[in-house]
Amino acid sequence: MADVPPVSSGATYSRYLQQVRGDLMTLTKARLSFLVLVTTVFGYAVAAKDSGSFSFAMLFHLALGTIMCAFGSSVFNQLMESDQDARMPRTSDRPLPSQRIPKAAAFVLGWLLCAFGLMHLGAKVNIFAAAMAAATLFTYLFLYTPLKRLSSANTLVGAVSGALPPLIGWTGGGGEIVSWGALYLFALLFFWQLPHFAAINWMYRDDYVRGGFKMWSNEDPRGRKTARIALGFASALTAVTILFPLLTDLAAPWAAVLGGILGLPMIVLSMIFRWTGTYVSARRLFFYTLLYLPLAMLSVYFAWR
Repeated sequence: MADVPPVSSGATYSRYLQQVRGDLMTLTKARLSFLVLVTTVFGYAVAAKDSGSFSFAMLFHLALGTIMCAFGSSVFNQLMESDQDARMPRTSDRPLPSQRIPKAAAFVLGWLLCAFGLMHLGAKVNIFAAAMAAATLFTYLFLYTPLKRLSSANTLVGAVSGALPPLIGWTGGGGEIVSWGALYLFALLFFWQLPHFAAINWMYRDDYVRGGFKMWSNEDPRGRKTARIALGFASALTAVTILFPLLTDLAAPWAAVLGGILGLPMIVLSMIFRWTGTYVSARRLFFYTLLYLPLAMLSVYFAWR
C-alpha cells in the first residue's frame, strides 16, 4: 500500500481559513444580510432620484452601517436560537450549535457589529437612518425572534422587520419618514415577504416543528392553510403595486400595468400550491418570489417621478 503523503502545514492552514470564513458567513447570514443591503440601497436610490441628491460617498456610508447592523443582528439571532438550531437537521451544523465558535465570542462580535453600524449611520448618514436601523434590530431580535416559539403571528412581525431596511435607505437619501413614498416602500417589502416565507415555512415544516417554532405550516401537511395565506398576501401585494401608481403622482401609470403582470404569476403559483399541496409547487412559488423582488424594485425605481 502506497504511503499517504503528509499534509503540508500550508494546506492545513488554508483549510482552517476556509472553515473560519464559512463559519463567519453562516454566523452573519451573509446571503440574508446581502438582501437587507440590497433593499436598503433600493430605498436610497428611490429617495435620491426623488430629491436629485445622489452621492456615492453617502451610499458607501449607508451601505457600511447597514451591513454591519445586518451582520450583528444575525449573530444575535443565532445566539438566541442556538438550542433550537441544534435540534433541526438543516441548522444543526451551524457554528454555534456545533460549538466551533464560542458563544461568548459570538456575543462580543454581534455587539461590536451592531454598535458600529448604528453609530456609523448616525454619524455619517443621519439620525433618521440610524433610528430606522435601530427599529429593525429591535423588531427582529426582541419581538420576532422570541415570538417564533410562542405564536405563528411571528411571521407578520418578522415581515415588519424585513420591510424596514428600505426606509433606512429612504431616510438616508433625504426622504420623509411620514410620506406616501415611505409607506409604499414598506408595503412592497412587507407583502412580498409573506408569500415568500409561507413557502419556506411549508417546505421545512418538519424542521420548524423539531425546533419548537410556531409557524403557519405546523399541522398543515397538505399545505391548504399555508397556500391560502400565500394567496391572500400575493393578492394584496399585487393590489398595492397596481393601486399606488394610480392613486398617487409619485410613479408613472405604466408601473400599475407592470405591477399586475409581475403579481399575476405569484397568485397563480399560490393557487397551484393550494390545489396540489406538493413540495414542488411550494418550491416554484418560493423561487418566483426571488425573481419577483428585483424586477419589482427595478420597476419602482424607473417609474418613480
